Amino acid sequence: MFSAVVPGAGQFYNKAYWKVPIVYATAGVLTFFYIDNNNKFQEYNLAYYQRIDGDPTTVDKFANHSVLGTDQGDRAVSNIKYRRDFWRRNRDLTIILSVAAWGLQVAEAYVHAHLKDFDVSDELALRMQPSLVPIQSHPGSITPGVTLTLYTRSK
Repeated sequence: MFSAVVPGAGQFYNKAYWKVPIVYATAGVLTFFYIDNNNKFQEYNLAYYQRIDGDPTTVDKFANHSVLGTDQGDRAVSNIKYRRDFWRRNRDLTIILSVAAWGLQVAEAYVHAHLKDFDVSDELALRMQPSLVPIQSHPGSITPGVTLTLYTRSK
């Protein structure tokens, strides 16, 4: 619950202190990429609209560029539009990755908290035995399988 509100707080609460820098480093990297991608998107977006506005007095940043310059004609406009769309896709992907990273750190803290008191004593055992498993798609049919049973041994 803590990690849902403050990233890394659940890891700190679970006393997994070494995970907190990982959470914040991930957030820092994703923030850097978001800002960088958004700045480049805004730059190309402004240049694109300045290029297509039809006003000859507006000159965009790339007017003298070798590939994107005004002397390249319609090809330069399509290249600017392509680059604008490229940086927008990267920005949007960074947002999706940020949400996924946030969800992952929340899930990690939740699972860690629940498994913290999991009994891993010598009394736990795993029984593995062959079995016959019914096939759901073909009623009356069976297939060989393996059954795994976790149990506590009594002394």
